[in-house]
Amino acid sequence: MIASPLKPPQAIAIILKHTQATFMDTLTGKKHSLSQQTIATTVELFCGIGGFRIAADKRNIRTVWANDICPKACKVYRTQFGDAELRQGNINELAHEIPPHELLTAGFPCQPFSSAGKKEGVRDPRGNLFEVIVDILHRHKPRFFILENVKRLLSMEEGTHFAKILSRLASLDYTIEWRLVNAMHFGLPQNRQRIVILGVLGNDTQVDFPSIRLASTQNLSDLPESNFKTLTNFESWMKIEAHNKRFPTWGVASDGRFIGYDFAQFSGTMPRVPLRKVIKSNVDPQFDFTESTLNRLKDSTPINSFVQGVQILYNQVGGARMGYTVFGIDGVAPTLTSTTSRHYERYKIGNQYRRLTNVEYARIQGFPDEHCVGISIYDQYPLFGNAVPPVMVGWVMDCILQNQVAVMTTPKFEQLSLFSIPNAF
Repeated sequence: MIASPLKPPQAIAIILKHTQATFMDTLTGKKHSLSQQTIATTVELFCGIGGFRIAADKRNIRTVWANDICPKACKVYRTQFGDAELRQGNINELAHEIPPHELLTAGFPCQPFSSAGKKEGVRDPRGNLFEVIVDILHRHKPRFFILENVKRLLSMEEGTHFAKILSRLASLDYTIEWRLVNAMHFGLPQNRQRIVILGVLGNDTQVDFPSIRLASTQNLSDLPESNFKTLTNFESWMKIEAHNKRFPTWGVASDGRFIGYDFAQFSGTMPRVPLRKVIKSNVDPQFDFTESTLNRLKDSTPINSFVQGVQILYNQVGGARMGYTVFGIDGVAPTLTSTTSRHYERYKIGNQYRRLTNVEYARIQGFPDEHCVGISIYDQYPLFGNAVPPVMVGWVMDCILQNQVAVMTTPKFEQLSLFSIPNAF
């Protein structure tokens, strides 16, 4: 790697002097120049309506095979992307057809882990579909994989479920990195927290320490001295099987061990976009619930506050669930889901109280307005609610393609330096 001049504060070097056991961060005039990655082909498992596909197409990554079992989702996929790569049906019966590829993507079924579901995790048959992913990774050994799931995966039953998932992935000669991200980080008007899991095949990492892609140098410079020392000493990483509590919102795992940390911020956060930016001005009367909502408000408590960016105007007395809430549009939307009752939540828009339209659901998730054309309005709601926002997984792809890496190297002398590419996040 060639060092080249760079004006501060675009790059930060974090230096740990082993002899003095001191920790500090300082500006440097040097950086490591890393070449960009290329990914030619990808396979999309549990593809739904194609959130990963949109992100891959935008980056000229060719999808060679895709699969989903849902007929309506597959109809959308065919309409938007054609029929050549899509195989509809049970992945257990079709996995043997998967061709060689460089990137595997999967928003594997989240209902077993979701707070909106029964929360049976890996005991749910859909949770065991994760083993299909493991088998495919073992067989094909793509250079990278990207998985997406719900926030609850980190904490279910004191982290037991995520520990099992992490252990299986880390046993496959991949270095694993995960990060809790929010759709709000990427300019979408929605409080949608999701875990993204990135796997990099072992021989594609740095020699001394794993490359860090999903945390910026700014994040790492905030680590306490003890955490930084642990980060750079693999033998002090915790054994995955010994962890019995919620996992941190960021972490790296390899060979049965992991290290993690709860960073205070996402350093690449875009300006927050309020829901009113995607609201349609004139909608069909079928979406209007003004009369029934006005009657409901008689038994509701005015709130008028923001919770995680979501504007809550009223809660019905005795009802704590989302279905009893009236939302405003000066904040962001709560997490969109496939649950039918959630599709009838009320929003105050001007003098009207109504539910969101299917087109607004598309915009909130970052899809084109007519992405689900040909599907009934009723069925579009769960399709969008189950989808992965393209911009969210696109960010992970960019972290690979642009080689946005915090590189740790061990010099011959006594100091350990940590560098990052400028403007990486």
